Amino acid sequence: MTNKLAAPYRLAALKLIYLQGCVAVVAAIIVFLGWGVSAGLSALAGGAVAVLPHCVFAIYAFRYMGASRADQAYASLKRGNGLKFMLTIILFALVLKHFPVILLPFFSSYVLALFTGLFAPVFFKH
Repeated sequence: MTNKLAAPYRLAALKLIYLQGCVAVVAAIIVFLGWGVSAGLSALAGGAVAVLPHCVFAIYAFRYMGASRADQAYASLKRGNGLKFMLTIILFALVLKHFPVILLPFFSSYVLALFTGLFAPVFFKH
């Protein structure tokens, strides 16, 4: 069972993931229009490799909150971080092994989606 105190933080994390997904899709569309279908799909795959592990992390990391659940919150944060790391490695391996990607759009979209998190405070003013 999740903690109600964690709900606003989980919502903020999911808003960031939504923003990262939008940036990845827009980047893929721009690359598609400029370089073609294969490059656009490569950029979309790079964005997906960046966004999907963050989604898993947000689900696990913000399950518990509060002083009475500090141990559960810490364990959930560690589990979410470990799963994010493992899923990132697995997605990179699967995409690079099984799909003919163009590396420049793939890694550019991946890095762009990751850097979106650095500029998130500009978009999410409270």
